[in-house]
Amino acid sequence: MNEFTISGSLLPDILRLHGKWRRSREAVVCGDARLDWMTFNQRLNRVANAALDAGLHQSDRVIVLMSNGIEMLETLLGLIKAGVTSVPLNLSVTEEAIAGMIANADARMIICTVDQAQRIDAHPATRNACADLLKITTGNRAGWQNYGDWAGRARAQEPLVTIDPDTPLNIIYSSGTTGTPKGIVHTQEGRRNWGGDLAIALRYHGAARTLVTIGLYSNISWVSILCTVIAGGTLIIEPGFDAARFWELCDNERITHSSMVPLQLQKILEVDPDRSAPSPIQAIMSAGSPLHAGLKQKLLTRFGPAIIELYGLTEGVITTIDPEVADGRLSSVGQPLLGTDIRILDDADHETPPGTPGEIVATGRIVMPGYWRREDATRDASWTAPDGSIWLRTGDIGYVDDDGYLYIVDRKKDMILSGGQNIYPQDIEAELLKHEAVSEAAVIAAASRKWGETPIALVVLRNDADPTEIQTWCNSRLGKQQRLTDVRVVQELPRNPNGKLLKRELRNTYRELVYD
Repeated sequence: MNEFTISGSLLPDILRLHGKWRRSREAVVCGDARLDWMTFNQRLNRVANAALDAGLHQSDRVIVLMSNGIEMLETLLGLIKAGVTSVPLNLSVTEEAIAGMIANADARMIICTVDQAQRIDAHPATRNACADLLKITTGNRAGWQNYGDWAGRARAQEPLVTIDPDTPLNIIYSSGTTGTPKGIVHTQEGRRNWGGDLAIALRYHGAARTLVTIGLYSNISWVSILCTVIAGGTLIIEPGFDAARFWELCDNERITHSSMVPLQLQKILEVDPDRSAPSPIQAIMSAGSPLHAGLKQKLLTRFGPAIIELYGLTEGVITTIDPEVADGRLSSVGQPLLGTDIRILDDADHETPPGTPGEIVATGRIVMPGYWRREDATRDASWTAPDGSIWLRTGDIGYVDDDGYLYIVDRKKDMILSGGQNIYPQDIEAELLKHEAVSEAAVIAAASRKWGETPIALVVLRNDADPTEIQTWCNSRLGKQQRLTDVRVVQELPRNPNGKLLKRELRNTYRELVYD
């Protein structure tokens, strides 16, 4: 390959050119490791060439089950350079779910950190699922190749491959742990577009120093990774999230960017409530769950115009709101990225006027081509417009105002149908969080003999407040049909590693409740 030729400006080309022209600039900080772009790119080349030397071909799938670290980052990016499809798995799911995802992906190789290799070997379901795979681990383990030896033997030169833009770059499995797995496919070109469009919206640049604290298997972390890679900045990879360490890293590593979930941002505020925002911070994306207006205002007060809320699905719809226009629109999640369009549909799939809630559908160059080997699920997630174009059904309820700003009302499946009326839990949760004693809140449907369903609240408290008083206080601020039938205090709410509330678990826990 001519080193001065860019073949489509896909991510492998971008990485190659950073290794040449930004070679002495810092690319990655992870623990004690500090790698410049030339060294980092050579390590990616070794992973890519090792995969190709092992007989993998374009679009072959590789399971990546790893804890955060330099090996996981270079594995994910190295496989991109080989044209091989990575399948990074959520570490928090059950062994049975992991086995199901491995089978659905029809993988040829698995790469694990040693802790996860031990987990694979210890459980019959995962052990059997991996029986015929090439197995690589970061430690020394019987039946597994050592990662350092595997990658270390390979060439550090650019891999000799030509990658089709439609080649699947990765498959991200939805966070659900029951039923048939749904793998969301992203192509090489789609991920390049996705990262490039986001980098503009989230204000990334070549001097960005990006803190990553969420598991690298998460699509939220992929935002940080790809935006920083495209801009040629520096990634600071942490093994996990620690609110106090956030402030320390801001000082020591001069953090400018990060991608977090609302719960993390809340903890950052609480761990050091008197601390002023560090001057290097330029943009922190909040995603994964709604950023309630009260918390958003606190964050904007502390960090100034550095908080950018993002609404999106891994399947490929994204809106963002610039902090400069958030005043007066604290509940809005903004407008679509350039290259993305959204519509709001009523129950008959007709487009609604501004201000009228309905299901959000989206189209554009970042929308997935489909679910991996799940034509049924892809079909269910699609809407065909009158002009024949195919749009993604999000399953979310929202509306746009007269200025084109989107407001999320709730998840379609979380909606409560009480006495024939639609009740959106997010509206009630927003009111509960205004109470000084309420730290976290979740509203779900419970069975009602009179109304069919009725809303109840599960709350985490900051003190020993009376839940009956909270219920009375909240109901006085709600419409008659929204009023809570019960408020129950819990020690914590179930969340996935990204902080997303798992309402399905709450509904299962309280499914036996029946109210008059």
